[in-house]
Amino acid sequence: MAEHEHRDDHIERDATVIPFPTVQPAPTPEERPKVRHAIGEVLREERTAQDRTLADVAEDAAVSLPYLSEIERGRKEVSSDLLESVCDALDVDVPTVLERAARRLRVHGGIVGGPQMRLLAA
Repeated sequence: MAEHEHRDDHIERDATVIPFPTVQPAPTPEERPKVRHAIGEVLREERTAQDRTLADVAEDAAVSLPYLSEIERGRKEVSSDLLESVCDALDVDVPTVLERAARRLRVHGGIVGGPQMRLLAA
């Protein structure tokens, strides 16, 4: 036993201490992502994943191309009827778009107190 303790005395111990992450303050209302931005991002993501143009989707949804562009960029609020038309044109259901938008808001801290995932290593 004494021999084992003696060997431990000669082992170099080199470790890096990583500080435990601090909790970030909740974003202010001005810093939180807007629902219209999240919905627009999801619609654009879906359209580009389908390799479709704004003009193509706007025509199928019976909306003007400039207005659809404004929706995708989060500059205009989309009504429920128009969202349904755009979703039909993209062949994706409204609940899926809203769920994906809600996930984006949670990940970016948009919903205070909502479920959030943090990865911590020790």
